[in-house]
Order: sequence, then C-alpha cells, then structure tokens
Amino acid sequence: MLIYIVAGEASGDILGAGLMKSLQSRFPTVQFKGIGGPLMQTQGLECFYPFERLSVMGIMPILMRYFELIKMRKRLKNKIIKDNADCFIGIDAPVFNTDLEYQLTNSNITCVHYVSPSVWAWRENRIFKIVKSVRLMLCLFPFELPIYKKHKLTVVCVGHPLADEIPLEPDMVQVRKKFGFSDDAQYLAILPGSRGSETKFLIEPFIKTAIRLKQFNSKLNFIIPCANEKRRIQIEKYLKKNPIDFEIKLIDGQSRDVMLASDVVLLASGTATLEAMLLKKPMVVAYKVSAFSYFIYSRLLKIKNFSLPNLLNERNEDSNSEGLLDERSKELVKEFMQDECTVDNLSNAINELFKSNEYSNKLISEFTKIHQSLRKNGNEIAAEAISQLLSKTNRV
Repeated sequence: MLIYIVAGEASGDILGAGLMKSLQSRFPTVQFKGIGGPLMQTQGLECFYPFERLSVMGIMPILMRYFELIKMRKRLKNKIIKDNADCFIGIDAPVFNTDLEYQLTNSNITCVHYVSPSVWAWRENRIFKIVKSVRLMLCLFPFELPIYKKHKLTVVCVGHPLADEIPLEPDMVQVRKKFGFSDDAQYLAILPGSRGSETKFLIEPFIKTAIRLKQFNSKLNFIIPCANEKRRIQIEKYLKKNPIDFEIKLIDGQSRDVMLASDVVLLASGTATLEAMLLKKPMVVAYKVSAFSYFIYSRLLKIKNFSLPNLLNERNEDSNSEGLLDERSKELVKEFMQDECTVDNLSNAINELFKSNEYSNKLISEFTKIHQSLRKNGNEIAAEAISQLLSKTNRV
C-alpha cells in the first residue's frame, strides 16, 4: 500500500507521526511519501520537500511564496498520480492541501483531510470546495461535526492525540527538577510561535512584557523553548540587537516540558494553547500579523474569541464555568489580538495570574473537563476510519 501524506508545521508533524504509526499496525507493508517533519520521517516518511516551506501565516507571506507553492503542489500532484497512490492524507495546511486534494479527487485518488479548516470561524464558503475535494474529514473537536454532516460529507471526530498523550494530572514537580528550577521561584514560559512570521511580530511585545514584569517582580524567571534552530537564531538576533540586563534562558525544543515546569505561559495563538490547556497551565494568548493581513482577516472573522481554550469552552456542552467566565469578561483565558497585544495588556494579565491562586485552581478544573472531552484515542480512531474508507474503495 502507498499513502501520500502532507503536513506543513510542527503540530501537523505530531498528528501525522501518530497516525502513521497506527496505520502501520494495520498495514505492515505500507509506504509513506510526501511532506512532513522529523517525527513523520522517523516513522518512515519519504519526504520530498522541507515541510517548513508550507508553514506560512498571513496574506503577504503566502503571496510572496505563491509561485513556489504552486510549483511544489504541481510536482507533488504529478508524483501521486503517476504512483497511483492508494490514498492522500492532507494534514491541516488548508491553503496548500485543499487545492491539491481537489485536483487529486478529479484524478480518482482517494483523499482524506485531517484537521478541519476553520470554516466555523471565517470563510465559511470554503466548505463547498472541501466537500468536492475529500471523501473523509477527520475533525479534532466535537463541535465541528454538524458542519460537515449538514453537507453530507463523511466526518469522524477523533479528539486530539495530545489529550490521549498528556496525563490528566501532569507531574510538574519532576519536570522542574529536570530543569533545575527552584521550588520557591516563579517562572514564565514565553512561546512566540513556531513560524517565522509569528515570532517576527510577537518577539518584541513578548520581550518588552518580560522587561515590565521584571520591574514588578525582580525574582521572576523567564524561559523560551525555541521551536527549531531557525527560531532560536531569530530570537537570539533580536536579543543581541535589543540587549536586556537580566537572563532569558533559551532552550532547544522541549516546549511541553518548559510549559509544564513554568507557573504561567505567554504564547502565540495556535496548537500550543491547546497543549498548555492540557498541561493545566494559566496562560495569556496573543495573535499578531501584518496590518494588511489583519485588515483582511478582521473582516472575515465570525468569532469573538480566537484561542482554542476559549473556543472549546464556549462549545463544551458539559461546561459549568459560568461563574468563572463572569470573573474574566466571558473568557476562560485572556487573549489579545493585534493592536490589543500591548505591553500594558500582556503584563497586567500575567500579573493577575501570578497573584490569583483561587482563579488558577478553578481554571484547572475547567481545563480538566475539556481535556476529558477530547480523550478519544485519536490515532486509532483516525486510522480505523481511513482503513474503512480504503476498504470501500477496494484498496485494501
């Protein structure tokens, strides 16, 4: 069996690696080709292009890489059709994958999309092309199911594999020992994003927020887990150009352990916010892009809140957090977008989290409820759904 699979960023690499492992248990001789990161390559993926080339955010970065992506997609499409692949699985990266899936479906290649595009948040008309492009949609969150059922597309909610992987009560003490953190010290984890464009716009307000917080609390410690070597170079370049008089410790990778060992997390919106929630960490979330991209996005958005913890809480039928939300202006976690992403807003919100133990305890309870709702043994459910689809298409 030959399966092509494409993921374009770190979160997709995690999902892809877990899915590949589960598919291998069902089809021991399966071959995987496509685009993916180090985790997927460890599972045996033959990778044709560096997966970082797909990791772009914002309208201008996409436009600047447009012709490269078009050329890459055309070559990949021709490879898949020539090899007569049994299946194509696009993991997230909807800008790249949806058009590729549409072309492959028209060439009789069975296509699956893993991670629903945010049609419930913006550009809802995308659903019509998605329905024509794939045979199966694998969603991460239960609230996404009705959207696809309405359009009669086969859809399966797999939960999130991170919810299966991360224990309901993570061991913070053990991880703090690993890093040599002092028991009586306070730590803030800073995650400005895994994409270059995210770090470009967030590193300045995040570092300036650290400077402000240090003025409030001279004993506060800061640690940044660098998503990869490129992000480390980018962050080091900023710190060299804008020197500060206290230490911000940089660590290669290990973002999960760094978040778990820290008391509070300041981070870019994205999958990392879900991971921080599963780790039961108080957090402040930020999102910032170019003025041009925001001008376009802000007119397309249909939602008020954008961070995953808030979105999941809004749609969690078992949520009992009314009192908690009233205390925090209807938000489970504080989030700041674009012009609201200021040093004043970020530092004030973080200071509140360090001061309020009662709120942190209530937050842990709400995070745990959402965590339990996402525990579905996602890799196995996804692999089984794909296996059943391939059986129907006589590929098994």
